[in-house]
Amino acid sequence: MSQPPDLPATEPVNVRPRSSDVVSQTARALVSVRELLLRGEFAPGERVSELPLVARIGVSRTPIRLALERLAHIGLLDVNASGGFTVRGFTPSEALDAIEIRGILEGTAARLAAERLTDSSELDRLRVRCREMEELDRLSLDSFGRYMDLNEAFHAAIVDLAKSGMLRRTIQQAVSLPFASPSAMVFPTSALANADETLAIAKAHHRGILDAIGRRQGTRAESLAREHAFIGRHVLELALSDTATLSRVPGASLINLVAV
Repeated sequence: MSQPPDLPATEPVNVRPRSSDVVSQTARALVSVRELLLRGEFAPGERVSELPLVARIGVSRTPIRLALERLAHIGLLDVNASGGFTVRGFTPSEALDAIEIRGILEGTAARLAAERLTDSSELDRLRVRCREMEELDRLSLDSFGRYMDLNEAFHAAIVDLAKSGMLRRTIQQAVSLPFASPSAMVFPTSALANADETLAIAKAHHRGILDAIGRRQGTRAESLAREHAFIGRHVLELALSDTATLSRVPGASLINLVAV
């Protein structure tokens, strides 16, 4: 007499999530929590607990924990002595310094790009982005998003031309603060009375940086890139004294204005 086939187990089986699932959920958690921070859902100094975020975002606790650790690494959260996390606040001086530091690093990238350029064709990406930005006459609700994308691509191309993995990682760390990225002040600029003039200056800087790199003029390229970052610093200075403009600055809720 033949034996009956084995029946499937009826006991629940604990299946550990695949590593790819954890990576995907962590990326989702990272983006979601970062957006909550930038929207001002948490105040500077406020404790960020894992369990409420699990329920709010809909991922398991491990990805939430990994996301919080990543946000602490890039400077948006502080790690408590107990192992928990709190929202990091920034003084106006720290926010301005963040842009200053980014300018120094991007100046170094522009200088290295000029020194390490081997063929003019390497500048094609910069030329295309520069030309496309030139075609935008002014910053408006319809155009500022496009300008932001082109501006980010322009700055990224300069870092690529520097051909330095170490510098790339350092710049990525510097621009991880929302108000320090190359395009952070584009939207606030669109609200200023002299927005068209500021845009014209930024375009002139782009043309100058491209020309200096193409001519292998490292010192000039570095100086222009640092001056270019000063535009963002100046816009933030103006925004710090104007509530309406400041509301357009990414991560403005993290800046403590009591020191202004």
